[in-house]
Amino acid sequence: MKTGPADPAIPGLVRVAQASLNGRMSLDLPTPIVSTDWLAAHLGDPSLRVVDATWHMPVTGRKARDEYTAGHIPGAVFADIDALSDETAPYPHTLPAPAVFADRVGALGLGSDHAIVVYDSSAQNFSAPRVWYMLRTMGHARVAILDGGLAKWTAEGRAISSEPVSLPRATFAPALNDAQWRDLPAMQANVASHAEQVVDARSPGRFQATEPEPRAGVRGGHIPGARNVHYATLVNADGTLKSPDVLRAQFAAAGLDLASPIVASCGSGITACAVTLGLSVAGAQQVAVYDGSWTEWGSQPDTPVETGPAEVR
Repeated sequence: MKTGPADPAIPGLVRVAQASLNGRMSLDLPTPIVSTDWLAAHLGDPSLRVVDATWHMPVTGRKARDEYTAGHIPGAVFADIDALSDETAPYPHTLPAPAVFADRVGALGLGSDHAIVVYDSSAQNFSAPRVWYMLRTMGHARVAILDGGLAKWTAEGRAISSEPVSLPRATFAPALNDAQWRDLPAMQANVASHAEQVVDARSPGRFQATEPEPRAGVRGGHIPGARNVHYATLVNADGTLKSPDVLRAQFAAAGLDLASPIVASCGSGITACAVTLGLSVAGAQQVAVYDGSWTEWGSQPDTPVETGPAEVR
């Protein structure tokens, strides 16, 4: 891997280029976000893959795949988050085994030698960061989020296609990074140790247990000691991420120290990744995701739960 100079506008932002499997150098990709201008300028590059990772809560009645079929960024493949997850797990959207993940993304045409840009249609970075996170956790550094997503792309009058996209199977070599995810025992131990800060991406009402959880059998509230940063508050009106300075101030106001380890949680591991993206842009270096998130924690009979606003410790 070849690493270039850091972008002065975003701490931790690097430009990476990697030799492709056929020996030539592939596209230089800014991470963790790219602008619509950048994508428009590079769309069609043979080493670039674009992924529509739109996902909707079942209660909305919306079908992400149907919306993709009706219109997507030219050349984009559709990544079904449910299909990329471990269907044998008791909780939704958990990471599958590396070999399973590699097979499924390889079938989409995503390989280790590709630069990958992921977007969704939410204008809030609702689901695209989950695929970004999964790829990174499986060892693929050359992946970025389209800033503003499909909403900004279409608002600018850029091309939309309804043509089906089928790419040749690619080879994806996974390398699971255990430092980027946490399981239930780790989170239970952390309640006692306070070794890592916990940030919850759900709405304040769900965090405080003043509004119900959308899944049956899941208690309201939050993990003791957790802070609350609703994922939707991290973006501007056009869906682009707020500036690094604004994000840093927002995280600080929530009681988070970006210099210390942080674990992000949410309802089922999707919007926790949106907060992880914001933390990355803000300059945090040690961020993991609690994969089972609140659906797992709130379903247990014996896990401690706090309600109301975050307590100051």
